[in-house]
Amino acid sequence: MSGVSEHGRRLLPHEIVERMRSELGDLAQETIREIRRQVPEFAQPLEGPFARTIRVGVERSLAGFVTRVSDPPPAGEREEIAELSRSLGRIEMREGRSLDALQAAYRIGARLAWRRWVKVGQEAEIAPARMYGLAEAVFAYIDELASHAVEGYAQAQADTAGELHRRRQRLLEALLSERPPEPEELSEAARAARWPLPRTVAALVLRREQPPGERPHFPRLPGTVVLADFDRADPVVLLPDPAPEHVDLLERDLRGARAALGPRVEPADAAASLHTARRLMELIGRGLDEHRRVARCTDHLASLVLLEDERLLDLLAGRRLAPLEQVRPKQRERLAETLLAWLQCGGSAPEVARAINVHPQTVRYRLRQIEELFGADLRDPDARFELGLVLRARTLLPPSRWPSPL
Repeated sequence: MSGVSEHGRRLLPHEIVERMRSELGDLAQETIREIRRQVPEFAQPLEGPFARTIRVGVERSLAGFVTRVSDPPPAGEREEIAELSRSLGRIEMREGRSLDALQAAYRIGARLAWRRWVKVGQEAEIAPARMYGLAEAVFAYIDELASHAVEGYAQAQADTAGELHRRRQRLLEALLSERPPEPEELSEAARAARWPLPRTVAALVLRREQPPGERPHFPRLPGTVVLADFDRADPVVLLPDPAPEHVDLLERDLRGARAALGPRVEPADAAASLHTARRLMELIGRGLDEHRRVARCTDHLASLVLLEDERLLDLLAGRRLAPLEQVRPKQRERLAETLLAWLQCGGSAPEVARAINVHPQTVRYRLRQIEELFGADLRDPDARFELGLVLRARTLLPPSRWPSPL
């Protein structure tokens, strides 16, 4: 409600409005005193920008109401009062307070103003009907100011959240870069992003399972603030001081994606954790045996070491497995399987037979073939070690991904 009638007529005669206007100075001082007395949040000494904001807010709000009950105010003035209320709401949010204190201040102002206007009306013998209208105008005006304050508060929240998000994105990018920030820079960036700097972090890489454009459902992890970028092609989350219960929660509640968790490292080494997580996710995509929703690199360390550089692994396979090129492809697989079991079992034919589920006599026949093909390499510790590496790597990926020449 504007404080005037629907037809724009004055709510009060001009001389009464002028009398009200003459009371504004004393009324503003009384209102400020009562607000400071009754609202603890505003009890601090009135000095500096805070004092000016309170005084201007009270004085302009009271003057705006008096103008409104005399003539419809210009649109610019109405917006000026509205923006003043929004600015008060923004200040409350930035000071870390709720709107309760400001709402209480508005109620105090409305009560004191109405008490003062009643006295003026009684002295001027204003008709009760007009005074009822004035009362309605006072409280409608206060509701309007409070509504604008809520707008300002909400806008400040949105602005703060947006800026905080941008700061956290910049921090995440810095941590995951190949040249992480210096310790002092990292501490400052973490403080600005309101991210308690942890002792360790672990990178989590997500592989989407939902249509493009839809974000995975990432559960909230109690007691921790993650840094995340879900908009990139390979969404990344940086977990601070990851605990087993965090991983269990992700395993249970992560939706729309699978995940690979890198090792725990110091924050400055976050890029290394990301590299390992990405490599693990790549290997899973190529057939590495892993059925859980959240794969842990700690469960695949040997695989990650063996398959870290597949080009070198192919070179080693070409060198150590070359003798198998002398037999037919199907026979190569049987001999490779038998050779790996023999290396792992320490040379016992019965144990090899149990490991690969064939008859011991079959194993002995194959071992004779292997002896003919590999000869002295089977008694060379270095050659045996490299054979074991190459053959073990073959078991980690499907046949189409095996190291050459097999």
